[in-house]
Amino acid sequence: MKIARFSRIGFILATTGSAVGLGNIWKFPYIAGEYGGGAFVLVYLLTVLMIGFSIMIAEMLIGYIGRKDGVTSFEELASKNKHLWKFAGFQGLAGLLIMTFYSVVIGWIFHYVVTSLTSLPSSVAQAETTFMSMLNSGMWTQLFYHTVAFVWITYVLTRGIKGGIEKMNIILMPTLMIILLGMFAYATTLNSFSQAVDFMFTPDWSKIDSTAFITAVGHAFFTLSLGMGAIMTYSASMEKNSNLVKNAFWVVFLDTFIAIIAGLMLFTFLYQYGSGPAKGPGLVFISLPAAFYEMGIIGNIFAVIFFIALAFAGLTSSVSLVEPMVQYFIDRFNWSRVKASISMGLFFYLIGIISLLSNIDGFKETLSWGEKNFFDWMDYITAGIMLPLGGLLMAIFVGYVIEKQRVESILKPQLGFAFETWYFSLRYIVPVAMFVVMLNLIGVI
Repeated sequence: MKIARFSRIGFILATTGSAVGLGNIWKFPYIAGEYGGGAFVLVYLLTVLMIGFSIMIAEMLIGYIGRKDGVTSFEELASKNKHLWKFAGFQGLAGLLIMTFYSVVIGWIFHYVVTSLTSLPSSVAQAETTFMSMLNSGMWTQLFYHTVAFVWITYVLTRGIKGGIEKMNIILMPTLMIILLGMFAYATTLNSFSQAVDFMFTPDWSKIDSTAFITAVGHAFFTLSLGMGAIMTYSASMEKNSNLVKNAFWVVFLDTFIAIIAGLMLFTFLYQYGSGPAKGPGLVFISLPAAFYEMGIIGNIFAVIFFIALAFAGLTSSVSLVEPMVQYFIDRFNWSRVKASISMGLFFYLIGIISLLSNIDGFKETLSWGEKNFFDWMDYITAGIMLPLGGLLMAIFVGYVIEKQRVESILKPQLGFAFETWYFSLRYIVPVAMFVVMLNLIGVI
């Protein structure tokens, strides 16, 4: 039986689709502004190069050599303690758990695509009221769109590497980039574009502290979709004799480029129409719709295509979040792709309903523990513990467990003189950075 493989362009687009998610479009520009604009961008780019790029090459290498699901690849590539290292492959569970709330957020975006066709809130206050009403009392609306997201994602997974994942990304990723570049081109014609450029790139070194460095490392890591087995699983279907370093470079470049373009475009609109920066969902679901309203009829058009682009970013990421565990059940238990895809889809769908209900009045108290509800706990556990732990394990595995000669034979021809620098970073800089990020995110430091 011939194993389906990504084409080179298919792999780059699928991996970029995995990396480019909701965080690129609202989180990066906000934290860049909060931590010194251009100063933070410089720190971020350095952490992408030293941390994110290093781990991406390592994760690609494990998948490329292993050619199996994450669990099997770790087990077979370990030179010793194979029975223990196989558990590192279960980092794919992180992606599946992320989907239990990520699918709900994609449902919100679907809802905003539809509502933007008809009406937009006339002020930030009205936009906030609309969003909070949907969040706290719109149970059936959220459930409907959560179901739509589940059906779409599961269907693509059942179609496999070539017919589903690659095909979707070849269509959606270029479309996403065309939409963002088109809106960016319009943004450059507005008077507020220079203000957005100042906001994003004017250095304010007074805001750069240890927290800014930790934030930069954490965001560089998470935005590249590392530590959850997605890149590793995709790399298992990479063509033979692929250049891992070039592929990793293009993914990192496109991910960062889209984040910067999206940030400049969004803040131009916000400043032009009287809104300011807002954190997290406030930017996308509250401040931005109110800014689109001020544009008149063109605002409705921009709102629709923007939320479509946001949905595309979410969907391409979502498929990669589930695929590692789909591949695990195919490889280890000989399940059919359809059975594995539907089973994993139902897992995140059903638990996602709990995430959805934890924001609904009448359920939130029962589904809250401490200061967080179920939705927030799933976000906290995956982002604060599971993802950095996955990155830490990959750095240790490639840096200390796989024989250096094997790593060198594949990557030195691609990295050249930079191989020793990359290897040093992976062995010493990356593990320390990941450990510090994890401690910071769980509140220890």
